[in-house]
Parts: sequence; C-alpha cells; structure tokens
Amino acid sequence: MSILVTGGAGYIGGHMVHALLDTGESVVVLDDLSTGFRWTVPQEAALIVGDFGDMALVDRVIQQHNIDSIIHFAAKTVVPESVADPLAYYLNNTARVRNLLECTVRHEVTRFVFSSTAAVYGEPDASPVFETALLAPVNPYGRSKLMVEWMIEDVARAHGFSFVILRYFNVAGADPRGRLGQSTANATHLIKVAVQTALGQRSGIEVFGVDYPTRDGSCIRDFIHVTDVVDAHLQALDYLRRGGQSQVFNCGYGRGISVLEVIDTVKRVSGVNFAVEISSRRPGDPATVVAGADKIKAMLGWRPQYDDLAEMVRQALDWERRLRERAVG
Repeated sequence: MSILVTGGAGYIGGHMVHALLDTGESVVVLDDLSTGFRWTVPQEAALIVGDFGDMALVDRVIQQHNIDSIIHFAAKTVVPESVADPLAYYLNNTARVRNLLECTVRHEVTRFVFSSTAAVYGEPDASPVFETALLAPVNPYGRSKLMVEWMIEDVARAHGFSFVILRYFNVAGADPRGRLGQSTANATHLIKVAVQTALGQRSGIEVFGVDYPTRDGSCIRDFIHVTDVVDAHLQALDYLRRGGQSQVFNCGYGRGISVLEVIDTVKRVSGVNFAVEISSRRPGDPATVVAGADKIKAMLGWRPQYDDLAEMVRQALDWERRLRERAVG
C-alpha cells in the first residue's frame, strides 16, 4: 500500500515526503510543479506530474499504486493574491478538491489528511484561538480552505472514510538535515523574504502596517517549524491507522511573534542591518493569530521539537545559501 502526497514537490509537502520515506513508507507524489520542483522529490518516491483535480489521472494513480491514504497539501496560499484573484483560489483550493474527494470515495481510500490553515478563523476574538472558535475567514484564501473542511466532513459522514484536518499557522524553517527548504523564488513567507533581503537577493523588505493593536504595532503570528508540522501529519496518519475518529486539530506553538520581532531576529542572526520599508495594511490581514494547541498534544501526543525562532532563521539562511550555490553551479 502507498500514500499519495499532493503537492509533494513543494515546501511543506516536500518535507512530508522525506519524513514518510524516512519511516519506510511507500510514497507517490502528485504535483503540477507550478510552485514545486522536480529535483526536490527523492528518487525513492514516485513522481507523477499533473493536476490533483484531474479525476482520470487521480483514478489511475490510486489504482496503479494501490493508494490507501491521501495527504493533501497542494494549494494556492498567498492571501493578497487571493484577494486580487479569488476565482483562481476557489478553482484550485476548493473545486479541484471536490474532484479529489470523489476519487477518494470511488476507490474506497479510507484515510485523508488535509492541510488547512489558521486563516479559517479570520480575526479571532481571543488569543490563543482554539478549534471551537468561530470560523469567520476574512479573505478568499481562508474561505477556500474552510469550504474544503466542510466538504471533507460531509463526504466522510456520507461515505465512511476517516480524516484529520490540521489547521496550521505560519510555517518556517528548513529540514534540519539540510535536504530541503522553502525554494520558491518569489515566495511571500516573511522569514524567506527577510533572509533573502539579508543575503542581498532583495533590496529591502516591506512591512504592511505598524498600526495594529499589538505590542509593537505589527501583526503577530505563531511561527511553527516545518519539521514539527510534518511530524503532526505523521502522527495524524498513525492515529487514523489505529482507528481514530475524524478530528480537527490546530498545529502551532501557542506563542505569538510580531513581524518586526522576526525581522530583528533575522538581522541579528545574519549580522546584516537591511532596509525595512513601512507600508499601509494589506486587505485581509488580521492583527493577531496564535494557536491553541492543547487538543493535538492531548489526543495525538504531539510535542514540538524545534520551537526556536533563531534556529528557524539559521536554517532558512543556510538553505538560501544552498539554493544560491545550486543556481551558480
């Protein structure tokens, strides 16, 4: 039996593929390579280049590779882009998942792990925010993901498969063994942008709003190491294999770090005092989003191992240097 990882040539999905292979799993990657890279997929994994919403293709993949579990990462994830082009997000993040779910049901795949987002909470009234909080996304990205959560719950209820939905917060860092990191050239992840600025690959970094009701006026987020996120997926899959009932879990550290604090950490770790431009707020950016992660710790036994912002920054810097050497070589 094999595990299908959609988006397995991307940042988080790619780390998932390595982790699964490290534990001896048989892995199939389905990725259209729009933001992922063929070279990131280890030879031990089967790579199929294509659209996860192409039902004929997904039917063949499930049948030919004897898929019994699906971990779905593939998605568009840039909030401002979703505001500017919502239809693209509803097509890719929502409509195509409907097709993937139909294939899941048709071939009786019994386990489904979905990478959702804290964006489904919108602008929460309390911090930290727990799974029971009001779901009120404020941008098309968050809405597109929440629609998928609803679809998964409805389809599972009707057809009897089990799922885990992981709502994770701001993913950062790189593989501690140096095998993978955030590789998309124009990625908008804060630490990626700040690190590239420190290395002279960008002329400066833009901070969108310092007039929020936070300790320094900039947005506060819960930054979680990519390896801890992947470990949560591994434990979710193991939980389902042991017969666990469908669940929704937050995945974060439960502490908030501001945008300006992240930038200061990158400056300190890199030793570079780079330019920072202060701009107005972006539409759809809530002031504070921090995870309440008690449930995942209690039910899955998940324990973060890499909760260190400075170390996340060091790993991101190291990976960016590796990418630069790769491009030169």
